[in-house]
Parts: sequence; structure tokens; C-alpha cells
Amino acid sequence: MEIQAYLEERGIVLKKLTDYMKKYWLSYVFAVVCMVTAIGLDMLFPLITKSIVDDVLKKGRMELLNGCLLGILMIGVGRCAAGYGKEYTFDIVSSKIARELRKDLFAHIQRLSMSYFDNTNTGILMARVKDDVDAVWSALGYVGMLVLEIIIHTVIVLYCMLQISPKLTVIPLLVMPVMGSTAIFMERKLNKVYEDISEENARLNNVAEENLAGVRTVKAFAREKFEIQKFLSHNNRYYELNMQQSRVLAKYHPYFQFVGKLMPMISVVIGGILVVRGEITLGGLIAFQEYSRNIVWPMETIGWVANDFSAAVASYKKIKKIFQEEPEVKEPENPVVLKEAAGDVVFDGVSFEFGNKKVLENISFHVAPGRTLGIMGATGSGKTSIINLLERFYDVTEGAVLLDETDVRRLSFESLRGNMALVMQDVFLFSDSIEENIKMGKRHEVDTRRIREAAWFAQADSFIEGMEEQYGTVVGERGVGLSGGQKQRISIARAVAKKAPVLILDDSTSALDMETEHLIQKALTELKDTTKIIIAHRISAVRQADEILFLENGRIAERGTHEELLSKKGLYYKTYVAQYGEYQEVIEQWQ
Repeated sequence: MEIQAYLEERGIVLKKLTDYMKKYWLSYVFAVVCMVTAIGLDMLFPLITKSIVDDVLKKGRMELLNGCLLGILMIGVGRCAAGYGKEYTFDIVSSKIARELRKDLFAHIQRLSMSYFDNTNTGILMARVKDDVDAVWSALGYVGMLVLEIIIHTVIVLYCMLQISPKLTVIPLLVMPVMGSTAIFMERKLNKVYEDISEENARLNNVAEENLAGVRTVKAFAREKFEIQKFLSHNNRYYELNMQQSRVLAKYHPYFQFVGKLMPMISVVIGGILVVRGEITLGGLIAFQEYSRNIVWPMETIGWVANDFSAAVASYKKIKKIFQEEPEVKEPENPVVLKEAAGDVVFDGVSFEFGNKKVLENISFHVAPGRTLGIMGATGSGKTSIINLLERFYDVTEGAVLLDETDVRRLSFESLRGNMALVMQDVFLFSDSIEENIKMGKRHEVDTRRIREAAWFAQADSFIEGMEEQYGTVVGERGVGLSGGQKQRISIARAVAKKAPVLILDDSTSALDMETEHLIQKALTELKDTTKIIIAHRISAVRQADEILFLENGRIAERGTHEELLSKKGLYYKTYVAQYGEYQEVIEQWQ
């Protein structure tokens, strides 16, 4: 199955948690059976106590004692086995569901368009994938088990109480609605707090992630105090929200505990009167007290359960909100598949708007297979937007982008992007070995020889082989520890190793010295079967191109070869003079 097809399939799976739970319904049935068994065994213990008091102690039927004691032993063993089965099954099932939920959430995020990431911080997504899924995991595991157990336990206990004394059972029946109403009221207060806590946790993660990733920039601008203060402001807000949660719990939780202790006392007093009147036996009263203690823990626990359940509900709302996001750029239902493109690229009257701003207007050009196109222009002129449209990170507003005479909107993502190798302006290296970073374009096809050839092409072999671990050297996060030029050369090697029909370089030699850049440009001219699109600020990077476009305010202001553009003495010429000045003749001779 193609990667994108998998993402499309997984992207529509989750709308309700029941979709996941249905897959494990048999396990849930087993867990509930174990739970009912454990609770049922718990309910037998007071009945044995009643028999010991009424039959053995009062009536002197000592022959029943051994049976009662054996019954207690068997109840203990059965209770342990059923309890283990219940908790283990809930833990296993909830872990599996959390794993699938996290996987599907991550796959759905991968499926979303670039426009979504333009407006969403990384730290927020990290909080959703980790912390919020963990909260749902807890709700489907231990917390969910307790909710179910409280309900079943309470029903069975009340039934047993009614069998002993309907009059005494009125006491818990009066108390429980009050406790339930209090729990619901508390849950409503906590629900808003937990939504705010979840949101602030995401912001806190985002601030921490940004600062740790950009620690060099922070230190370079001596912004440590400012960044610490910014982090502290979010940390204090997070603290205040948690204190608000604690105040709600501190206000209502004592009510549950107080009622839990008071109810057995009232039952003893009223039950004693009923024993004196002969309406129930002493053993019956003792058994009823055992049931009273059994019904106390659900009342005491309901506040804590409501607390955790509220957190899970708030987290699930955040997760569901991400699943409701639909990608703006979608793969066609019946995509055209190009196994290996020739590399013919056409922009036909392309215009592009982003955020109500016109970025590109009426862009047209044709790059034949094996030819080279250079693109220049000032910052913000729309150079990178051309690459974004070609890779279909965004869709055109007007016109069409064609690869091998096929509109890229009709191609599968894997087919389109698999036929292109991109060296991005913002180089990103993963925290992995240099070898793994180079071969990531076609991991299963790139062998050791191809890796070394690509490194030689990118002029990266010399510094890589000078390292202690050479190609096995693990680079730090985002390539920390490497210079900007070294990272660019590894990025170029990664693109070249892919051997795609279309090679795109987005200002990919800006951090290189002129000699290294010259060697790479010379090597690029030897890629006769590869279509090359080179975006650059340096004249030296594009001067050998078959055609050069000079963009201004999203339009093609000038176009032609290096010599033709120099003869026009327009924008390209001015850039040339600005870069080389009086040394231009010497540089021309050297090149």
C-alpha cells in the first residue's frame, strides 16, 4: 500500500473512541466478567460473617465454622484472580488503544497540508500527541475501569442491602443522589479548568521546545533573561490553573469523605434500634455495616474519578479538533502514477495567493528534461513559492503546474514528490548518522557506494571522512555541531543520492565558500539527464543555467541567459555589479 493511501485511510478512522473500543469488545467483556466476579465475591463475605454471628456464635452450630472459614479463604483466592484478570485486561486494552490513537493522530498530522503547520506551533502538536493521548489512555484504562466498577459495585451492594433491611437501605439511597449531584457539579467546574490546563500545557511545551532548539540564537543575542521570564510567565499561568483545580478539589472532596464516614455511623445507630426491636438480627446488622463500608469507597472515589475523567474529556476535545482538520491540498481520488518521470516541467500562467496576498502572478516557463533553470530575485519576490507549488505543498490559485505534461494536481503525492529531490533553504538534519541522513530520500535503494558518490558530488566527503566515525557519525538535533556549509553539503548529498529526474536547489549554496560552490556547480553541469531548478541570490549559482528568471513582486521581470540579461543592463545586471563590482573581470576569468 502506498504511504499516502495509508495516511488517507488512517485520516478518516477516528471520529469516536468507540471505533477503537469495538475492536477489543471481547477483551472488555472478559474484563467486565472478572469485575463482576470480584465484586460478587466481595458481596459474599458479609453473608459469611452474618452466618458466623447468627448461626455459629448465637445458635452454637460449630459444624458450620470450618465451612465458613474455608469460604472466606476461597473468596480471597477468587477475588485475587478475578481482580488480576480485570486490571491486567484493562491495562492491556487501554495501552493498545492509546498506541493506535497516537499512531493515527501522528499519521493524520502528517497528512495535513503545509498551511496547517504555518499556523500551528510544534509544541502544541507535541502536547496533543503525548500528554493528551496519555490522558485518554488513563480514561480508557484505570479511570474507566473505576467508573464502571463504581456503577456495578453500587448496584450490587444496594441489592444486598435491600435483602437484609429495606429500612436501613433508605440511608444510602438518600445520600447517593446528593453525592452524585455534587460530583457532577464539581466535574463541570473542573472541565473548563482542564481545558485551560491542556491549552497552557501546550503553550509551555512550545516555549520550551523553541528555546531549547534555538539555544544558540538565544545566547548569541544575550536573551537568556528575557526567555527565562517568558517561560516563567507561562509556567506561572500553568501553576495558577493547577492551583485553581486544587481549590475546586479541596472544596468538594471533604464532602465525599465526611459523608462516607457519617453514613456507617448513622447505619449503626438506626440498625441497633432495629436489632432491639427484632426487625433484623445482630449478624444482619454486622453484614449491613460491611456493605456500608463497601458503598463508602465509591462515594469517596467519585470525586477523584470525576477529576481525572474531566481531564480526559478536555484532552479528547483537543485531539478531536485535530482530527476534524482536513488537508487543503488533497490527493486525487484516481491519481495518475508516474513511476519515473522524464523531468519536463511547465508553469502555465500560474498565480498564487496566500492569506489574501498575491504572491505570484502569471508565471510561465518551460524546463525541458535535462535542462537547467535559474531563478533570482529579492527576498519576498516569490522564488520559494515556485518550489512550493511544484512540490504541491500548496495549490495554484490560477493556471497549472505540469510534470511530463500532467497537471501535478492529478498526480499522487508519492509519484510527484518521489520524482523530485529538494535541497531546502532551511536545512534540516535528523538526529541520526550522516549515512542515514543522506540515504533518507530512498532508504532502501541507496547503498554505501551511492552514499559516497553523493558525498563526493556535494564536496562533503573530505570533512565526513575526517570525523572519527565518518559516515556513522551521529549529528545532533537539527545538525547541531556542524557548520552551516557542512549541513548544506550533506543536504545536497541527500538530494543527489536520490537520483530523481528533477533536482531542486533552493538557495542551497549560500553558506559555502566560492571555491566549493564552483566545484558543486561544475558537478551539476554533468547531470545531463536531470532537470535542475536552481534558486539563488548569487549570480555564480545560476550563470550556467539555460534560462534565468528574475522575479520582482511575484512577477517575471526579466528572463534570458546570463549574457542576454547582462546586455539588458536591468535588474540582473545591477545584481551582478553589486556582487562583483570592479572585480568582475577577474572573477569572470577565474570562473
